[in-house]
Amino acid sequence: MQQDLKHKYRVNEKIRAKEVRLIGPDGKQIGIVPLSEALRYAEEYGLDLVEVAPNAVPPVCKIMDFGEFLYQEAKKAKEAKKKQTVIEVKEIKLSPKTDKHDLEVKIKHILRFLEEKNKVRIRVVFKGREIAHPELADRVFSTIFQAIEGKGIVESPPKLEGKQMVALVAPAKK
Repeated sequence: MQQDLKHKYRVNEKIRAKEVRLIGPDGKQIGIVPLSEALRYAEEYGLDLVEVAPNAVPPVCKIMDFGEFLYQEAKKAKEAKKKQTVIEVKEIKLSPKTDKHDLEVKIKHILRFLEEKNKVRIRVVFKGREIAHPELADRVFSTIFQAIEGKGIVESPPKLEGKQMVALVAPAKK
């Protein structure tokens, strides 16, 4: 992580501008100075000269401890990554003739997935001539949707795709 950040910033002699807008170690602006003078200031403080805004005219450089700066940036990036949530799509497969008890078990699984903030794809697969009776799958879906009411929202209603009917359910917003 720190390796990536290290190459993102120009430090000390790697800065190419002739003049820079200099910010002191206390965060106060010193002004626009030649690069050689800015490097001298940084040396006096025993710190590094870091180019923090290379696209500005003239580029903005700050006098700071580069190692400490990299550490803080890496820490911020790690915190931001922690706060991200990855939503997975879990899948439940059923048959239009799924038994009542088996359906209850599948509904428990769906509710658990929704509590874990995952989306659930519900797939009812038709075998043989069952495709002639899509109302059987509609009955299965309506039972599931009644059971998850308040805990999940139907993101995409049941659609017939070949020999299967598919619906997508997302966790309800709180």
